[in-house]
Amino acid sequence: MQGLLRFAAVSVLSLALLSPVSVSAQEATKVLPRSQAEMQLSFAPLVRETHGAVVNVYAERMVQRRMSPFAGDPFFEQFFGQRMPNRTEKQTSLGSGVIVDSKGIVVTNNHVIGGADEIKVALADGREFPCKVVLKDDRLDLAVLKIDAREPLPALKIGNSDAIEVGDLVLAIGNPFGVGQTVTSGIVSGLARNQVTEGDFGFFIQTDAAINPGNSGGALMNMNGELIGINTAIFSKGGGSNGVGFAIPANLVKVFLAAAERGDVSFERPYIGASFDAVTSDVAEALGLDRPRGALVVRVVEDGPAAKAGLRPGQVVTAVNGVPVEHPDALGYRLTTAGLGTSVTLAVKENGSEKEITLPLAAAPETRPRDERVIGGHSPFAGATVANLSPRLAYELHMPTEVTGVVITAIDGSSIAARLGFQPHDIIVAVNGTNITSSADMEALAATDPGIWRVEIERDGERIRQLFR
Repeated sequence: MQGLLRFAAVSVLSLALLSPVSVSAQEATKVLPRSQAEMQLSFAPLVRETHGAVVNVYAERMVQRRMSPFAGDPFFEQFFGQRMPNRTEKQTSLGSGVIVDSKGIVVTNNHVIGGADEIKVALADGREFPCKVVLKDDRLDLAVLKIDAREPLPALKIGNSDAIEVGDLVLAIGNPFGVGQTVTSGIVSGLARNQVTEGDFGFFIQTDAAINPGNSGGALMNMNGELIGINTAIFSKGGGSNGVGFAIPANLVKVFLAAAERGDVSFERPYIGASFDAVTSDVAEALGLDRPRGALVVRVVEDGPAAKAGLRPGQVVTAVNGVPVEHPDALGYRLTTAGLGTSVTLAVKENGSEKEITLPLAAAPETRPRDERVIGGHSPFAGATVANLSPRLAYELHMPTEVTGVVITAIDGSSIAARLGFQPHDIIVAVNGTNITSSADMEALAATDPGIWRVEIERDGERIRQLFR
């Protein structure tokens, strides 16, 4: 029972347990409960002060109903009704959002508004506003919306998500299951969680505050009334909360908002020209690490930023600007939140020794013109659009930025290429024994008529060879 009392009192004081080792100034303010009076306090004043900044986000999209093969059949119409085939229907999805600027700037998840034809935002007081999408990114699963409000709106201050610790108390505010605005409490139960979603972002705050469908895009808030995360995902077998929820850290939200304020049409992460793997226990032992941690360098692009900075395969990046790196996703997060146009200091482990290197952060360059060409004629590639890969184009196509070659960027659905199974993002390696080095080469080869086509492509890192007549 004493443990329960400690958590309750800590919730009142907006504090968490002290570490038994050295403490920072912020940690030193965290104390244990000292009286029964402290136990009788409430979250209500904090909720009253902040709940108005959390909104409901309604995304509407028009969908085409597929024609039923049983349309007109009296037997099936008796049970399923005489519904009109091929008519459009309006579908509505519900999520949450957070006002982070009194001028009407709202942050939510991209999956809340993805594919929407119309988006509306409803405030806690019942007012509704149309809004427009300022910036969105499906890889980070973030979106920024703008409400055209004529008066200042309640806004939530964005806190420092790097300052939170496991055990800190938090509140989650959103609209689960569409029942109305709901507040749940819990603690931060984990940091730097990866492999949570199918996207390529992997650095989440884990909490046991109840998060359910409809909470997506809502606020994860600390006891100072600051936004420390955007609630995004849950681990659940039945669709409800099992006490394992995940939020995108507020420090990443800050960088995303800055891009929206600059008027960027897309969000760009730093290009460093290297790829990384997780450090296994065997690698950690060989490199003299006390435990498996960090990002193992497996490939470095020639003349890329990482190569110029001195990064080499076999090294392990263990920290960025003095902040430990747990895994490759954590490295990506630290580089992204550092921001384009800056430089970071990497702690690098190699052969039992550690050194520091300085790495400038810039956007992915277009090192060669993409030179997109639509392949015509009657070759197996007829109907495909091909282009020269560069780090910039690879980033736009959601492909690893270190890949090179000639890539299929689009395919006409009724074309020969589509019928033969070619797909966007396929890299054309060789045709009839000739290596394909440019889109111009591909167009010229496709104009010939050899009778037999021996094709080699790379798809998702695997080589595929096919013969066409």
